Amino acid sequence: MAFEQATIKVQKQEEFGKLRAAIEQAFLAENVERFLKQLARRGIRVRDLDAALAACALEGAAKSQSHASAWQLYQGLPLSDQAQMREFYLSKLETVEAALRHKFKKLYQYY
Repeated sequence: MAFEQATIKVQKQEEFGKLRAAIEQAFLAENVERFLKQLARRGIRVRDLDAALAACALEGAAKSQSHASAWQLYQGLPLSDQAQMREFYLSKLETVEAALRHKFKKLYQYY
């Protein structure tokens, strides 16, 4: 029997959708290097979503004009939605091309 992840219903659909869109925007091919550079300048590890959001790195990468910051959206989500957002963010990290991951290898290190 194969592992099957349980589905958890998103409680705040609108805020979740806006934050998900901001993350997707930051990981577009034309934006991802800018996003990683911002993290590097601030000394933020790529897997630290809380620090990246607090530093407004998503907004800078995507040149977002949103009224609510990604950090505010994230803070407004219940814990279960935050956990799903972290999982989504971590999955997007794995989609970054190998050359960029190598260029920013210090950000990707676990220690």
